[in-house]
Amino acid sequence: MKDVLMNTYNRLPVTFVKGEGMYLHDDQGKSYFDAIAGIAVCSLGHAHPAISRAICQQAEQLVHTSNLYGVARQQQLGEQLTALAGMDRVFFSNSGAEANEAAIKLARLHGHKRGIDNPVILVMEESFHGRTMATLTATGNRKVQAGFEPLVQGFARVPYGDLEALRTAAGNLKNIVAVLVEPVQGEGGVNIPPADYLPGIRALCDEHDWLMMLDEIQTGMGRTGTAFAFQQHDLVPDVMTLAKALGNGVPIGACLARGKAAELFAPGNHGSTFGGNPLACAAGLAVVEEMKRENLWQRAAEAGEKLHQALATALHDQEGIREIRSAGLMLGIELDRPCGELVGMALEQGLLINVTADSVVRLLPPLIITDEQIGELTRLLAQLISDFLERVQ
Repeated sequence: MKDVLMNTYNRLPVTFVKGEGMYLHDDQGKSYFDAIAGIAVCSLGHAHPAISRAICQQAEQLVHTSNLYGVARQQQLGEQLTALAGMDRVFFSNSGAEANEAAIKLARLHGHKRGIDNPVILVMEESFHGRTMATLTATGNRKVQAGFEPLVQGFARVPYGDLEALRTAAGNLKNIVAVLVEPVQGEGGVNIPPADYLPGIRALCDEHDWLMMLDEIQTGMGRTGTAFAFQQHDLVPDVMTLAKALGNGVPIGACLARGKAAELFAPGNHGSTFGGNPLACAAGLAVVEEMKRENLWQRAAEAGEKLHQALATALHDQEGIREIRSAGLMLGIELDRPCGELVGMALEQGLLINVTADSVVRLLPPLIITDEQIGELTRLLAQLISDFLERVQ
């Protein structure tokens, strides 16, 4: 069979045709425990009845018009999200990268309104913000950028989790207008910053009239144990981006803003053909309502702690484990060696995992995971890691 798809992924040798809750089923009838959820997307699991009903009902009524007209579902979802996050306005896109593009444009508008001709956004090492030209430039991973030069101007990079580096940048650069940061770095290896990091950024932004912009594309929608990760601190950002779990698999992104940042865009400054269409917003509404009804962010906090403890117990005497890090149901197991091979080994055993930053096993299971499934995941993964470390010296 001719391969007509561009060579953008090293695809694993499996094709899934059905999903149900925590499990996926391939075209050969084999079942798999999904511990990655489409990389933090299907947080309500696969084929969730409430989401499926919402999609089907909306598709029977209206899929798309245009943002030239009012979109009732978009207004309803916007009201839910702004209330949940304590924000004022929202722009809907189709992806996280597009949401971050909107945030970057807001930052530049903010700078130009302050009379800054060449505004600079502070971004972090090891970060990931997308693969468009602006967002791959903001991303702190040279592999993502290689071959796509010249990169976009207007970004300065500092180490993640380092407030002193931000203060130094503030003293050295006079044209900074915003800080763009992930509350927890996902692609960078599930890196969790010090407790004073986000509050420190908030204070710096207030002091210097910068926009505090949080990329909550992976951490948002309950993943870390609160509706949004920033809610674990006494602060609210100026701009926040969402995507991934917002549609439980239906493509949708959102850029939320408050205060002065919420009033920057005017007609003609930004837009999207498909962003926020009735179908996507119907899915998003169903996700928010189901998460609120089931209090799934509380479940993520409890289940994440149980999974962390179970893995720590199972792997406590295993040489080769450097650290287990977690924020709710966002977990990283760092090994002392590259471990990409584990993904294929896990697939053979009917388990879907991810390896990022070369040596970190990343787990992002659906928030609906049960205690019994936590035990199942722990047994499977602990054995796989043990076998791998024993074989690969």
